[in-house]
Amino acid sequence: MRDTSAPDRGVTSAVVGPRCDVLGARVGIDSVGTSDVEAVRRVLGGDTDAYATLVARYRDRLARYAVHMLGNREDAEEALQDAFVRAYRSLERCDDGARFGAWLYGILVNRCRTTGARAAKRGRVFVRDEAALNGVAHPSAAEQTEGEDVVRWALARLTPEYREAFLLKHVEDLEYEEMAQLTGAGVSALKMRVKRAREQLQAILREAERV
Repeated sequence: MRDTSAPDRGVTSAVVGPRCDVLGARVGIDSVGTSDVEAVRRVLGGDTDAYATLVARYRDRLARYAVHMLGNREDAEEALQDAFVRAYRSLERCDDGARFGAWLYGILVNRCRTTGARAAKRGRVFVRDEAALNGVAHPSAAEQTEGEDVVRWALARLTPEYREAFLLKHVEDLEYEEMAQLTGAGVSALKMRVKRAREQLQAILREAERV
């Protein structure tokens, strides 16, 4: 059996993550297969070092999403570490190791929401942290388009639910059904959020061009 006496690292042992079998293997992350299955099997068998393989595999992609959602490295790192710890502590709920990436991604979406809400309560505002954004490895093609700095600034001005929907759809390239399973929102609501996010981004960018 897996050793459950590992340090909490700020997370209580009562945390239970979402079930792993609700999504297919895709979910905006490079497809996973037997290597994830084997790593999960080894971790559940007591090989805690195998979890480091999973962390290394998913860290950069998840970090990029967290930075875009939360706007600075400190909050993004908090959400990311929390997601990894929660996933480790509830790994026995991952019924299919081939879907580990999708399951982990869903945990991170929820942790970004929680971290963002806590930051808002502290009176913080979403700001563009250029050092954090530039520090995330392996940017996607979408992040390398012309005027990316202005786009990031515009994204920062969206409400969290619009920003989340836009990133999941147009950066992580998810289908609406996948987004619904990750976020808990209905497909119609998500389509409206993406539509309004696009409209608001267009308005913000047009305004920026006039400055």
